[in-house]
Amino acid sequence: MKIVNSLKTAKKRERNCRIVRRRGRVYVINKKNPRFKARQG
Repeated sequence: MKIVNSLKTAKKRERNCRIVRRRGRVYVINKKNPRFKARQG
C-alpha cells in the first residue's frame, strides 16, 4: 500500500480503482487487482 498526498494519480492507474472513505481516511482500492492500494495522509 502506498501512502500519498494526492490520490488522483493513484486512481488513474487503472479504471477499476475506487475511492473509499474508512475511519476518516481516504483509500483507493481495486477489486480486480488487489495490489493497487493507496491511502491518503
